[in-house]
Amino acid sequence: MKELTDLKRLTMSAACMALCVVLPMAFHAIPNAGSIFAPMHIPVLICGLSCGPVHGLVCGLAGPFLSSVLTGMPGAGYLPVMMVELAAYGLLTGLFMRFIRTGKSYADLYLSLILAMALGRVIAGVFRALIWTPGEYAIAAWMSGYFVTALPGILIQLAIVPGIVFALMKAHLVPARVQPAA
Repeated sequence: MKELTDLKRLTMSAACMALCVVLPMAFHAIPNAGSIFAPMHIPVLICGLSCGPVHGLVCGLAGPFLSSVLTGMPGAGYLPVMMVELAAYGLLTGLFMRFIRTGKSYADLYLSLILAMALGRVIAGVFRALIWTPGEYAIAAWMSGYFVTALPGILIQLAIVPGIVFALMKAHLVPARVQPAA
């Protein structure tokens, strides 16, 4: 398998968007679980790594929007920040996966994932500080919310996302390297 067909990309993207709705519902029985475990991040990261930057971006925008419309999570006040953050994750994981070439699949996956997770948090923090809540957002709040509170979610993402994408590669559901869409 040299390239992921458009139909497979769309199908996988749709499945990831559906998981953006379903996964948070499983976690939100626990108070503050969305902020702690970040379940919606997992399908967006998988989509970006396996389907490429465009589909990752769309999944990152549509996933939180669909979840908000269908379940009320995230709430309207937090939805724009969440959409920006997840769109950045989807876009960046796809871009990094396209350009990082270490010769080792796991190394490519982890480097792409870690860089995208770090830059996505910076982008979301800048969006929140400069546009969404200008003058009200401190760096301590950003560090606390995006790194300290979310540490369990970050560890979960680092533990399972590369394994899932690698399993999709081994099952030949996605190519070992994402090719540009025709």
